[in-house]
Amino acid sequence: MSNVTPPAHCTFEPDDWLKLAAQWHPVARSMDISGAPVKAVLLDEQLVLYRIAGQVVAARDVCPHRGVPLTLGFHDEAGIVCPYHGLRFGEGGKCNRIPSSPDQPIPAKLNLSTYAVEERYGLIWVCLAPDAQKPAALPTMPHWESEGFQQINCPGFEVNGFAGRQVEGFLDVAHFAWIHTDTFADASNQQVPDYQAVERDYGFEADYWSTVGNYPASSEFRAPEGFKWLRHFEMHLPFTATLTIHFPGEARLVIMNAASPVSARKTRMFAPIARNFDLDIPVEEVYAFNQRVFEEDRLMVETQMPERLPLDLSLEAHIPADRSSIAYRRGLKKMGFGDFFLV
Repeated sequence: MSNVTPPAHCTFEPDDWLKLAAQWHPVARSMDISGAPVKAVLLDEQLVLYRIAGQVVAARDVCPHRGVPLTLGFHDEAGIVCPYHGLRFGEGGKCNRIPSSPDQPIPAKLNLSTYAVEERYGLIWVCLAPDAQKPAALPTMPHWESEGFQQINCPGFEVNGFAGRQVEGFLDVAHFAWIHTDTFADASNQQVPDYQAVERDYGFEADYWSTVGNYPASSEFRAPEGFKWLRHFEMHLPFTATLTIHFPGEARLVIMNAASPVSARKTRMFAPIARNFDLDIPVEEVYAFNQRVFEEDRLMVETQMPERLPLDLSLEAHIPADRSSIAYRRGLKKMGFGDFFLV
C-alpha cells in the first residue's frame, strides 16, 4: 500500500481508513466534471476534480505553493488556475505555469498530489491509496453495456449517516411493506420468503423471490396473477451493491447503490440505472422516482443507533430476513474492518 496517511481531523479509525483508502469509491458523475475545478470529499480528504485532454484528474484540494483550495480557482484551456498567485495545473496534476517567474524551470514539488481515477458506469471512481500487492477491483454492474439497455445516472445526494448503514438498508428486503408503500410496495405483503446469501470473492450475492411488485404505486401496470419477482443482489464490498429486478417477460431494471463515504457520518449516494423498457420516459421522471425511494429510507438510516455498523453479530438481535445483512457484516469483518469510527 502507498504511504498515504489519514487526513487531519479524520473521523475513521486509522486502520479502517487505510483499508477503505485501498478501495474504489465514486466521488462524482462523469457528466458533472468538465474543465472547471469541482470539489469532492472522500474519507475526510478534500479533493479537487477537473478534466483536461479528456482525462479526469483527482488531487488534494490544496495548492502546493501556499495551501489555497484550488476549488476557489478557475480554468483555462491548459488547466486549473490557483486564485492566489495564478499557478496553473494541467495533465496529471503537473504545474505548467508560474506567472511571476515565467522563465523558471518548474520544480516537481509544485505538482499536485494526485490519486488513481477510473470512469465507469457514468461515475468518477477514486482510490486514495492503491495496494500495489493486491489492487482492489472496481465493482461491476450488470447490463450497463448490454444491447437495448438505457443508461441513466441519477444526481448524487447526501445522507447524514454511515455508508455501511445505508448499504445494509439497500440490501434489506423486510422493510418494503413498512417504508416503501408510497412508491412501490404493498403494506399487506409483509412476509419475507426464505432466501440465501452466497459468498463470492467480491462479497456475496442473493436471489430473492417474492410477490412484492416493482411497478410504481401510481402505475396502472400490474404483474400477472401469481407472478414471482426475482431481485438479484450483488454486494461488492465494502459499500457498492447492485440490484437486478426481473420484471414480467424480458424487462430488466438494474440499480447500483454506490455509497461513497464522505466521512464516517456522512455518505454521498450515487445510483446508476440500466433498463431495457420505458425508454421513452424522460430521465427526469426516473430521477424523481429514484429520489422518492431513497428519501423513504433516509429517516431510518440517519437515526439508527449505534451510528456505526456493529460487525460483532452478538451486539444486535437478528431475524431470518436478515441473511443479507448478516452476510454483509461477516464480509466486512473478513476484510479486517473494526469499529470504523473514532471515539
